[in-house]
Amino acid sequence: MKESFVTINNRDIYYTDEGSGSVIVLLHGYLETSEIWSDFSRELSSNFRVICFDLPGHGQSNILQDHSIEQIAQTINYALNTLSVTQCIMIGHSMGGYVTLMIHKLHPEKLFAFCLFHSHPFADTAQIKKRRLREIEFVNQGKKELIATMTIPNAFARINLEVLEKEINKTIKIALQNTEQGIVCNLHAMRKRDDLSESLKKSEIPFLLILGKHDDYIDCNTIISKIKLPPKTSVFVLNNSGHMGFIEEKVKSLEIIRDFALKLSS
Repeated sequence: MKESFVTINNRDIYYTDEGSGSVIVLLHGYLETSEIWSDFSRELSSNFRVICFDLPGHGQSNILQDHSIEQIAQTINYALNTLSVTQCIMIGHSMGGYVTLMIHKLHPEKLFAFCLFHSHPFADTAQIKKRRLREIEFVNQGKKELIATMTIPNAFARINLEVLEKEINKTIKIALQNTEQGIVCNLHAMRKRDDLSESLKKSEIPFLLILGKHDDYIDCNTIISKIKLPPKTSVFVLNNSGHMGFIEEKVKSLEIIRDFALKLSS
């Protein structure tokens, strides 16, 4: 596996690159880094070239001068150009899904297909915006560890808390790799992002939606009832997952994504 940086406007963006063939890009969520995808990347690299980024303001990637979902998307698109990626299948978890949708809006030619993994196209509700402001206050008060130890376990289904205790603790350690400034910038970026539901509805690109039945952050039933799906859509609900299906039901999630990508590649 190759690990390196792409430098864009004096900002370093960390990435990993392994395997060969058609390209799958894995974009992590808020409070995560590319490390969260390590198992997925290794498994998928037997069939594909898999690229994972630390999104700007996460892990080893710098904060952007204009730190917004749009600029994060533009930065990832530029990084893919630098890596000679003309088209890819993009998989976005949570916040990574917001970035994926923005790339879909701004540069649809870059996507051969795309997936929202525990994500959605809607802007933040007033309630969620208030929650993000509270998190920003906590982080600014030096309570980053409190945010991680509260937020991460709540992302898992209650039925998985005991059996996946080791994985939850690992995910908390990954979250704590993020700087206070990076966390705050990304909370502001998510809070200010646009609603992209109409852009998704009009898409002509193969689209995969994966939701968790027990997701307390992105309610499965609410999303299914509200979302306007494009014609070429596949929907899967993970019955034993919360917000972290790629950990909670790793084998099933890998099967869904590999089958989706292989059918398109063939």
